[in-house]
Amino acid sequence: MEFNANCSVVPDSTPTDAGVAGPGVLLSFIVTNCLSLLLSAIIILLGLRKSTSAPIARKLLLSFSDQQILTGIGIQSVGLAKMKTMVPYHFFIIWLLSLLSTATNLSTLLALVNDFKRDWVLRWLRQFLMLVNLFLGILSGIFILQSVMKNLEPRLPIACVWTVESRGHSSNAALAIAGTIAVIAGQVIIFIGSTWYLHYRQHPRWIKSVQVVGLLMLIASGIGATVRVVMESQAFGTPPESVKLVGLGEKDWSFGQLVPLLLLMLPVMSTVEIARGEVRMPPSRVDDDTRPLFDGELEFQPNPLMDSQGSLFRK
Repeated sequence: MEFNANCSVVPDSTPTDAGVAGPGVLLSFIVTNCLSLLLSAIIILLGLRKSTSAPIARKLLLSFSDQQILTGIGIQSVGLAKMKTMVPYHFFIIWLLSLLSTATNLSTLLALVNDFKRDWVLRWLRQFLMLVNLFLGILSGIFILQSVMKNLEPRLPIACVWTVESRGHSSNAALAIAGTIAVIAGQVIIFIGSTWYLHYRQHPRWIKSVQVVGLLMLIASGIGATVRVVMESQAFGTPPESVKLVGLGEKDWSFGQLVPLLLLMLPVMSTVEIARGEVRMPPSRVDDDTRPLFDGELEFQPNPLMDSQGSLFRK
């Protein structure tokens, strides 16, 4: 493990990092963000019509949001921990994925704010995760901003932004700097507004307007981050030529790329279990292995396609 970034020698090429920019990792963030925004829109729309509380959609959205904010915090932590070896290209992709994570979390907050208000543990847990995500997002954004301002050599580690001299400004430096500053400032403003929104006890009439406008802004943010990820990554687009990636490792579909997508099925399975009702437990407590689990006749709900004897076809 390297503890000091080597900023004096520019490498000839950059190794690929499928753990950060592989197709499965990118798709897991993109798909989760799309599904969360869709579920949030459904819940908010049903709330405007006051037709149903949509309990299944609410549980599924909460599961996706919990998974996304934890993975967002995790991937940003990995990026900052590897900043002495990670190039700006991979660090920028991590930052874009964190924006998708933030959009997912905020859309969930817009749609399920009353659920969080009913339970102070869930409310403050959500507040803590939002604070950690904000801190990591701002810290990562500062590194990105500094690399753009100094026009850092693309093949040097991102940590070198604090030691190397500026190489002047690139052709799109002004636009990139303005966009990065706007995103960082927006994260702070949105965090303050979402904190007030989360802890405000009353239910004003204009709250529905806030939900609709906020959701439209988050959809735009999610689309923008998704487009940049697709265009910049080797997995789906074309990375900058100056990075000089070696090989096509970020295009390969390995087991490590399938796992993040398979984990997306967990919230769906939990939702099916919720829809079918709670799992039935024995009425009495079992003290040891010598006592039977059921003192009486075993209660069993048969498959409607089978008969009482367990045969596949009814007689």
